[in-house]
Amino acid sequence: MADSSDFYQEQRGTGPGTAVQPTVSEIKQGFAAGPAAEPAPKLFQPLTIRGLTLKNRLAMSPMCMYSSHDGFATDFHLVHAGQYALRGVGLVVMEASGVAPEGRITPNCLGIWKDEHIPKLQQIVDFAHTNKAAIGIQLAHAGRKSSTTAPWLMKVQGVNADEAHGGWPDDVVGPSPVRFSEGSWTPKELSIDQIQRIQAQFVAAAERALRAGFDLIELHGAHGYLIHEFLSPISNTRTDQYGGSFDNRIRFLIETVRAVRKVWPEEKPLFVRLSMTDWVSPSDEIPTGGWTEEESIALSKALLDAGVDLIDCSTSGSSPKQQIPLSPGYQVPFATAVKQEVPGMLSGAVGLISNAQQANAIVEKNEADLVFVGRVLLREPNFALDAANQLGAFSQYPHQYERGRKKTKLTFV
Repeated sequence: MADSSDFYQEQRGTGPGTAVQPTVSEIKQGFAAGPAAEPAPKLFQPLTIRGLTLKNRLAMSPMCMYSSHDGFATDFHLVHAGQYALRGVGLVVMEASGVAPEGRITPNCLGIWKDEHIPKLQQIVDFAHTNKAAIGIQLAHAGRKSSTTAPWLMKVQGVNADEAHGGWPDDVVGPSPVRFSEGSWTPKELSIDQIQRIQAQFVAAAERALRAGFDLIELHGAHGYLIHEFLSPISNTRTDQYGGSFDNRIRFLIETVRAVRKVWPEEKPLFVRLSMTDWVSPSDEIPTGGWTEEESIALSKALLDAGVDLIDCSTSGSSPKQQIPLSPGYQVPFATAVKQEVPGMLSGAVGLISNAQQANAIVEKNEADLVFVGRVLLREPNFALDAANQLGAFSQYPHQYERGRKKTKLTFV
């Protein structure tokens, strides 16, 4: 019997967004025309990664919300992440969270660099678990693209955040003193000691994520932020052990993953988000055009050996010269390449995936193991539950929203 103090919380074993068979009563009420087809569409089949089983294969992609002060999560984050856990998303991944204050993209970004951040994050985790959703957090350092301004403040404050607006222009760092664009801060080149300090900050952040109860962590190695900056010759012009050759450019990430894996429990998954290509044309200065798909595949093999379970396959972010061929699902082929060329590594597809049929086709065709959706969730918070209905699955609903479930016929019950 449910405790009277939490009667409103999810009491069933699997929670909203789980494919189940409708009851006789639910069929009678018109919530289903009859028994659901079996097996369920693959998007609504469980996925087990190490000791974690996801109830479906839809994940909320980490999206910056620019709604923190001093890195603290707020009630906004509880409602933002919580609504997707409540509405059937199998995995909720919280936004890029700075492992150091100067590692944030903006002064308004989430952080996980001090113990005081843990309690609110733990509250969010607990709410997700109440609704039987898995929840992760993306650990990040923005590198040379840090100390910028939240999008809706740019027209007033400008693109860069100076000291007057909470920024840290004197503490912007990168692999090399190469700025992203003409108007960007010029980063200070990291010393070996500073590199090791940042790696230790990733480890400490992982330990805090564990204490907060997160089911998995994702290291942000994409979109032109610090890890990606080490990978790409566009931003990495070093001549020491962290620059030059492929093995040297991946060293920072591989060392960081190995160090994090030592403190992150064996039964908990570890993801890495990569920009699989910089989408920059070759030039005399950089014959490869930057970081390439071939290098991403080779890196994925090394990451598998280092203890990574899934590559979250994104692209771009290293240069304003990028030419991105936008189209629905344009990044899915990179996830497919990881699945095909790196046996044992799972892959996640992300980018312009905006409807149930498209998302389900990706996993049905084994083009990826997990589908990350972002902006469509901002437009359609009920996307996961609606997707089940559109695909012919019958999924559990939050108790409180059951009456709002779409009906197959008009009834008074």
